[in-house]
Amino acid sequence: MLLSTSFFALLIGTAIPAANADNQRLNDGVVTNVYTVQHQAGCTTTLRKNFQLQAAAQRHTLDVLANRDLDGDIGSDGSTVTDRARAVGYTGPVAETVAINSTVAINGIDIMGDWYYRPDYYAIMSNCANTQIGVWSENSVDRSVLVAVYGQPDR
Repeated sequence: MLLSTSFFALLIGTAIPAANADNQRLNDGVVTNVYTVQHQAGCTTTLRKNFQLQAAAQRHTLDVLANRDLDGDIGSDGSTVTDRARAVGYTGPVAETVAINSTVAINGIDIMGDWYYRPDYYAIMSNCANTQIGVWSENSVDRSVLVAVYGQPDR
């Protein structure tokens, strides 16, 4: 007779941790692809990750994942990307792109394909002044969300 791993864990008194997706590769791929878009648009600047912008992206990603009625830039509390960036201490101009997929997984090819052909999102990605970026993604059983927050450091 085969025993399930849950039964076996209960039997020996230890818990088996739940599997969590590691989206680091996806997030890093989005950063790389945005860098490519910028350089195809003629930018000569370097795009750098910023942890404050990543925290702002994480906040909105979790909010959109948890609140099914959200489908864009405005948070469940009415916050904007600027509000979320200021809340984590980022003071420069910011912009945001959001990807929502109604599946357990989301991939960089679909994200960039959608964003590239949206004039508003393409303008954000190809803006040479956006030299900093934070990306965060999360998945649930039936929904995946990725948010990229772009920033222009104060001079």
